[in-house]
This record gives sequence, structure tokens and C-alpha cells, in this order.
Amino acid sequence: MSRRTKLDIMNDMLLAIQHKGGKIKPTHLMYKANLSHKLLSKYIAEFLGKGLIAEVMIKKQKYYTLTDKGISFINHYRKMKEFKELFDI
Repeated sequence: MSRRTKLDIMNDMLLAIQHKGGKIKPTHLMYKANLSHKLLSKYIAEFLGKGLIAEVMIKKQKYYTLTDKGISFINHYRKMKEFKELFDI
């Protein structure tokens, strides 16, 4: 079994948000993406900095939502995986 690459982890996180209807609580994201709290925090900071997700407060609860850029990442990642499989790379 191979380890997940950084891109795999990023995609898993963004897909987890998408599959939860576009918004997710931090703890749920940590479990869905199978990450430690430390790694989750690292990726969240990077995602926020790159504009892939946004942080929103709803009834005093923190949620992360996908941005258009985050949705674009998911679509490009899927195309990249299809390309890799097509050419057996």
C-alpha cells in the first residue's frame, strides 16, 4: 500500500468538504481526511493562504467551505489522475 502524496491529501480534504454539502466542521474534516490534528492545522493554514477554502462562523461554530478555486483544484486533480491512468504513468 502506497502512502498518500501531498496532492492526494489535499484532494481528499477538499472532496470531504464537497461531499458534506460544501461546508464541514474542523473535527469532521480531520476524520474524513484521516489526518492528525497537527497535519490538519498545517493544511488548513495552507488552504486558507491559497484561497482554496474559506472559514465561516455559523452559530458560534467554525466551518470550512470550498471556494471556486478549491472546486477548480478538485476538477484539475481528477483530470490529472485520469491522464496518469490513461498513459500508465
